[in-house]
Amino acid sequence: MIRPAPQPTAPAGRIIAIASGKGGVGKTWFAITLSQAIARQGLRVLLVDADLGLANVDVQLGFQPARDLSAVIAGISGVRDAAIAHPAGFDILAGRSGSGALAMLDAASLGAVLAMLPQAAAEWDRVVVDLGAGLEAPQRRIAAAADTLLVVATEEPTSLTDAYAVLKLHARDRPDGDARIVVNLASDAASGARTHAALARAAATFIKRNVKLAGVVRRDAKVRDAIRHQMPLLTRHPGCTAARDVEAVARDL
Repeated sequence: MIRPAPQPTAPAGRIIAIASGKGGVGKTWFAITLSQAIARQGLRVLLVDADLGLANVDVQLGFQPARDLSAVIAGISGVRDAAIAHPAGFDILAGRSGSGALAMLDAASLGAVLAMLPQAAAEWDRVVVDLGAGLEAPQRRIAAAADTLLVVATEEPTSLTDAYAVLKLHARDRPDGDARIVVNLASDAASGARTHAALARAAATFIKRNVKLAGVVRRDAKVRDAIRHQMPLLTRHPGCTAARDVEAVARDL
């Protein structure tokens, strides 16, 4: 069993990890949009791009960070100094694409990431961690350290298989953990609910775990437009279908 990082004794914010078994399901876009939706509730939010090898929060939002997660890991900078205030109302601790995949972190560097999370939760109300896609030990350790794990899946069979694998490993690493499913790119709400039901049945049958539905985000052409313009969805298209769906996830959290 992979043990979660120790939690601080003082009251702290909540750590929400965003994971997926495979790439291409909209995980990073969802992490950005969820961070903005939570911030619009009046909470202080830090979005951590924890995929050092393929970090792309900065690319999706069109900025170049002076400092990033690698500087925090190396002890060059604290989280507060490295975090960037985004005009959309939340802060970002960027990763750096090509600086070395998260899976290749040594024990000391991974320990620094795990120690950083509760420290950040002491300063921000919510810490949203965008994990790299995959099932390697570092992703699992960070997921186990989170208060809530949101697994992003689509209706594609391969995505469902990979999402189930993430749930299975998380149940092993954190038996008491809170893992929920977000169905992204759903053709409609009913189809998204069926996708969750299939995953929930498998989890209940084989890993004896009740996996809740965090929400269904319907397919929306406005998402592609916002990404193309390197703008958060709730800024460029605040009333669109996908925006409303992510705001519903934020409310339920």
